[in-house]
Amino acid sequence: MMSANGSTDWELHRNFLAVLRTGSLSAAARSLGLVHPTVRRRIEELEAQLGTALFTRAPSGLIPTATALRLRSHAEAMELAAAAFARAAADDQAIAGPVRVTASEVISVEVLPSILASLRTAHPALALELSASNRNEDLLRLEADIAIRMVPPSQGALVARQIGTIALGLFARHNLVRDLPESFEAVVARGLIGVEQDNAVVRAMRTAGLPIRLQDFAVRSDSDLVQLAAIRAGLGIGICQVRLGERDPALVRILPDLFDFALDCWVVMHEDLRSVARVRIVFDRLVAGLLAYVRGDSM
Repeated sequence: MMSANGSTDWELHRNFLAVLRTGSLSAAARSLGLVHPTVRRRIEELEAQLGTALFTRAPSGLIPTATALRLRSHAEAMELAAAAFARAAADDQAIAGPVRVTASEVISVEVLPSILASLRTAHPALALELSASNRNEDLLRLEADIAIRMVPPSQGALVARQIGTIALGLFARHNLVRDLPESFEAVVARGLIGVEQDNAVVRAMRTAGLPIRLQDFAVRSDSDLVQLAAIRAGLGIGICQVRLGERDPALVRILPDLFDFALDCWVVMHEDLRSVARVRIVFDRLVAGLLAYVRGDSM
């Protein structure tokens, strides 16, 4: 079949190469898994499209014409391109190759490894790239394949699954608070771990009526991982994801009725990656694992 731009069907070229290589219609049909009349018809169709003979009959078989010999390299280039095309399509269906996941520092370090461990065991050809960053990498520009975000995605062309909310609470090392503080002012007096600059959580605390100021933080870092390490080391009382705090027997929750905030959790990917098997299986595993995490199931 001749297309509008003058190109011919790859199937015709494939039959042409088979005859060229084997020297007969019968041998070409066997190599292609076709019947003799089909190969003959396709060679005749190609000759009609090109307006020239490609083979002449001889007692020893089919002899390629000068035109056929000149076209051989072009047909072989098409063969290589067709094989590369098929490999690329097959790669999309293989559970192998790189998948880049971006998430906050705490989620990347404290939550994702245990979620993804079984996936790596089941599919060792996966190459997982974890970008631990509080910056929202751009999925439309494919800076990452999958993102775990604490805000609803605002861009179009994305597939998003809302996981639920991740609860936040105040936690301290138990030997730091043998007698639990009974007010937020008492928490501040004991030593509050917090940020160097305002963030969404601090603003939400003020909106909820907690009169927090940056100077009230006795230990300050804009890194969530540093804050978590400071809580675990007993440097003061700090904000921690409730599920993480409950896992650590050395930590105790402070004022749960007064301090109860939550972050939305979404798993997001570009809609064009839904058909890529390796990305889809990681996306589905993250959704299942994070749902278990927010419910407090053991992982």
